[in-house]
Amino acid sequence: MISFVGAGPGAPDLITLRGRERLASAEVVVWASSLVPAALLDHCRPGTDVHDSAAMTLEDVLAVYESARPDGRVVRLHSGDPSVYGAIQEQIDWCVERGRDFEIVPGVSSLAAAAALAGRELTIPQVSQSVVLTRLAGRTRESMPERESVAAFAAHGATMAIFLSAARPAELQAELLAIGSAYSPETPAVLAVRASWPDEQLVRTTVGELAESLMATGTKTTVLVIVGDALADDRPVARSHLYSPTFSHKFRKRVRS
Repeated sequence: MISFVGAGPGAPDLITLRGRERLASAEVVVWASSLVPAALLDHCRPGTDVHDSAAMTLEDVLAVYESARPDGRVVRLHSGDPSVYGAIQEQIDWCVERGRDFEIVPGVSSLAAAAALAGRELTIPQVSQSVVLTRLAGRTRESMPERESVAAFAAHGATMAIFLSAARPAELQAELLAIGSAYSPETPAVLAVRASWPDEQLVRTTVGELAESLMATGTKTTVLVIVGDALADDRPVARSHLYSPTFSHKFRKRVRS
C-alpha cells in the first residue's frame, strides 16, 4: 500500500491520527525536507527507510515505489493537504497503471493554520462567502489556465488565499490591483510565514503595501498570502443565520418574539 499522507502545516501534532498511524507503521517514507519539518519523522519507527525528495525528480520517487515490496507499507509525506498543490495525480496514475494499492490521507491545510494564526473566519456573512485558493502562474505558466489568473479572480472580491507566490511580490500586488479588481490598496491582507512552525510569523498589511511587506519578511517560501475584506477590523457586523434564534432548520425551530 502506498499512502499519500498530508503532513499538515508543520506542527507535528497537527498531522491527523490516521496520518500519524501510517507513519508509525511505514517501512518506507518519502518526504520533502524543504517543506515538511523533520520533527514529523519522529512518528516513524526506528529503522524506517527514509528518502528526502527535496532534490528528487518524479522518476526518482517512482523508483522508490518500484523497489518497495508490492505489499509493503510506503508513505509519501506531503506538506499540508496533498489534494492542494501536492502533485500527487501523476503518482496516482502510476499506481493505477501498475495495479498498486494506494490511499490518500487528508491533512490540515496551511490555509487553516494561517486563518487560525490570524484569528479570523474567512467567510463572513454579507462580506465574503467564498474562498479562492490559487497562485501566480510564474515559471510554471503553462500549467495555469488563462481564466484562472490572480487578476481574474480578483474581480470577484472574495477572500483569496495565494500559495507559492511570495517570491514575486511586485507581480502579485500588480495582479491583485489590476483593472477590474474588486480589491483596493486599502483591502486588508495577512502574510502567514511558516504557520504552526516554531518560528511562525504573521504580518498584517494591505494590498497596497503587499509587495513591501512580503520583501520585508525576507522569506520566499512557506508563505501564504490571504487578502479580502473578511480580514478587516471594521467590517460590517452581520450575524450568521446558523445560530440565530430567528432562523429555523432541521434541528431547531425558530424562536418567535
